[in-house]
Amino acid sequence: MNSNPVGWFEIYVEDMPRAQAFYESVLTVSLEALEDPSADKSQGAFSMMTFPSDMEHYGASGALVHMEGAPVGKNSTLVYFACEDCAVEAGRVVDAGGVLEKEKMAIGEYGFIALAIDTEGNMIGFHSQA
Repeated sequence: MNSNPVGWFEIYVEDMPRAQAFYESVLTVSLEALEDPSADKSQGAFSMMTFPSDMEHYGASGALVHMEGAPVGKNSTLVYFACEDCAVEAGRVVDAGGVLEKEKMAIGEYGFIALAIDTEGNMIGFHSQA
């Protein structure tokens, strides 16, 4: 592998407007609709809202995804969003309709993390150096 291991992420959701409002509120970003990239429409309804990205900077981008038949919540994938101070984003979680699972905590030389459950039942993380 010649690059960073994560190139894209997807967070599967049941209610796209609710999930979009949660992430836009907590991360103070605007998500944008992404056209269905597949040519096969036989798989049912499919919609994506992408997170902002800048390919000139470190890190991976991704999207919220609603797809018929795809289970949401209680998954085993944990996405960490990069933050200046993860306590700030963690502080927005409850007002945005989520649950704060773990307040900002130190992880030694690797900085700090906070954990939350989004409106769709997915656990997400926030990471910062300060």
